[in-house]
Amino acid sequence: MQQLKLFPSEVEPPDDPQVARVLLHQVRLERTRQFGSCWLGLQLWKRLQLDQFFEEAVDDQEADVAWSRVAAVLTINRLCAPGSELAIEERWYPSTALDDLLSIAEGKVNDTRLYRCLDRILPHKTQLERHLKQRYGELFGAEFDVLLYDLTSTYVEGAAEKNPMMRRGYSRDHRPYCEQMVIALIVNSEGFPFSYETFDGNRADVSTMETILRMVERKYGQARRIWVFDRGIVSEENLRAIRKRGGQYLVGTPRSQMKQFEKQLLKDDWLQVRPDVEVKKVAIPPGEETYILCRTAGRREKERAIRNRFSIRMEDALQRLAKAIETGRLKDRNKMERRLGRIQASHSQVSDLYDLALRDTRDGVRLQWSIKEDRKLWHGLREGAYMLRTNLQAGTAEELWSRYKQLTEAEASFRALKSELSIRPLFHQLEPRVKAHVMVAFRGYALWVTLKHLLKRRAAIDPQPSVSGATNAQPLSAMKALALLSTLQSADIILPTTDGREIRLRRITEPTAEQKALLQQLDLTLPERFELHRKCSALSKIMCSIAAVEPLEITVLGAHGGPSNLIH
Repeated sequence: MQQLKLFPSEVEPPDDPQVARVLLHQVRLERTRQFGSCWLGLQLWKRLQLDQFFEEAVDDQEADVAWSRVAAVLTINRLCAPGSELAIEERWYPSTALDDLLSIAEGKVNDTRLYRCLDRILPHKTQLERHLKQRYGELFGAEFDVLLYDLTSTYVEGAAEKNPMMRRGYSRDHRPYCEQMVIALIVNSEGFPFSYETFDGNRADVSTMETILRMVERKYGQARRIWVFDRGIVSEENLRAIRKRGGQYLVGTPRSQMKQFEKQLLKDDWLQVRPDVEVKKVAIPPGEETYILCRTAGRREKERAIRNRFSIRMEDALQRLAKAIETGRLKDRNKMERRLGRIQASHSQVSDLYDLALRDTRDGVRLQWSIKEDRKLWHGLREGAYMLRTNLQAGTAEELWSRYKQLTEAEASFRALKSELSIRPLFHQLEPRVKAHVMVAFRGYALWVTLKHLLKRRAAIDPQPSVSGATNAQPLSAMKALALLSTLQSADIILPTTDGREIRLRRITEPTAEQKALLQQLDLTLPERFELHRKCSALSKIMCSIAAVEPLEITVLGAHGGPSNLIH
């Protein structure tokens, strides 16, 4: 270490070997890198102790770049700027400070190394899930006695002929022409991921439950868990399988079963639990199960608008058909019946509301229709209503409804995976690579949900004032926090001296007041300085921090705006 005194080149300094004269007109900025968001991702990676986990799991052999660090690159990319392995190599990684943060030599991250890392991490899926479950408990006191279960699908670009999992099935992405894979996700009531599984793209939702139950028992043993899932997964076989294992459930129910509760829907004994939500509990003899009827004003208005829209469309189609028949443009009765059948099929949501008939009259065949008043009354009665089913014996109707609404956490998880973490579409053509891609997205979601709860917990403990001075009652979302820190950059300040040397200072831009408040909220501190890892020429030996000492006329700031002290 040596300390230098800096002077502008036009100032005659005292005769002192520790003096360096800087050519101010040649001072420049080099190597700007995205710092804030990827640095935050790395802090979350370490907070979850994933650095230690992957060091033990995959760093068993010496490599140019430790595989645990390549795994960190893949996961942090999924959190900050999701892209393909090729996009990581060509665009994203070179623009970030991850090589400094992870001590990776220049040019060592490429798509081949990233693909090979996918192959190495996949066998550790079960151990990873167990590690994260334990770590969530340590950090947040997370419990996993209530499990929310849901499914989604993600489609593949390309034929994927070598991947037998890719099949055409019910597409939640509205791409029925694409082959896809089904992903099942289990989270707790706060959205912390418990486990996930992948299924063939044509696998029916209802057929996955038994597999999931066996998988959970294999990984975590038998326990009296409470399962919460929607009506798409409900079947008598699935509910029996849960009861057989001593489990409990709170599930949605197909609307077709609501007809038997018509009298309860008519009764005016609803309990209002929210301004627009009403519930009531209905016991079913011999009392092993309980049904909870629910209805919401917003849902009723939405379903009524949908019904009216389809009714208008169907009546327009019927009028066109009637006119074609009356004017003689359509004379073949078989063709009339086929067109009428097509109208009913394309408006199945409301076709049961109508009595339809082709009648022979003196003037020929005529199409006649009328509204079934009893069906119209039933539609109006059930609009906005839905039904829950449970074998939980404790809890009021309000408590059970509130617990079921936690299923939105699973839905929020899928939204994060599909939007912020861009799990779709898939570009990998081989089954192991596709599964490894899902595993990377799962790790990215682990960072995302950790950040979400760190912000939520800290905001509850100590609400931070905004720049305007008002207190933020609502915590920042994870994505907004990442976006806020994304403007923090690292760069090299180059100070050429009169004796031919170049003083290189790697520094982080000064955070704004809002960024400082966020860092304080997350209990994070920016690093004071970077060690430079690349080799330097003989004229560039002075490479770290420089003191601003009298009679200095130029000041070199540290990471937080204060003067630095030492220089190598």
